[in-house]
Amino acid sequence: MKYFELGPFTVFDVETTGMSPERDRIVQIGAVRVDKDGYISRFNSFVNPGRKIPPSLVCIHHISDEMVVDAPKFARVGREFLKFAGNSTLVAHNARFDLAFLQESLRRTGLPLWTGKTLDTLRLLKTTYPGLPSYKLQSLRAIFQLESEESMQAHRADADVMWTLQILEIALNKAVSVSVNH
Repeated sequence: MKYFELGPFTVFDVETTGMSPERDRIVQIGAVRVDKDGYISRFNSFVNPGRKIPPSLVCIHHISDEMVVDAPKFARVGREFLKFAGNSTLVAHNARFDLAFLQESLRRTGLPLWTGKTLDTLRLLKTTYPGLPSYKLQSLRAIFQLESEESMQAHRADADVMWTLQILEIALNKAVSVSVNH
């Protein structure tokens, strides 16, 4: 069995202006959808947060005010994202953070909240690969030697979802092989 046959899955990641879903805003949302037949589609958008991005965050995700000034507001991006992810399981690494921002942004803009299934690759990995030295996505890139393209930049939603997708595949394949062998 291939991991994607358990789907469809929509792996997503957000970059933000800070750590508080109530006070801060999304500046980028990226996603990769894997359908049950293995077909992969991508979603990526900058989001105009309607406020300045703190320099301390620009240093992390390298998304500047100039990059988002002409981007759509979350109301439009959120509507498009919900359509893209519909009827799938939302997947994120440390899903509590990304899902909190998504839900608060949907609520704030009057869009319907996500009510579908969710899966956290952080929790899944801690079950399938207990005792790793670190479960941070950047550490997992090295531990599992995740594929990377020259243009993929850490702490950018579009790159982080590709690494999270690889983590999902690794963890689900292990979970499936363990359950088949027991």
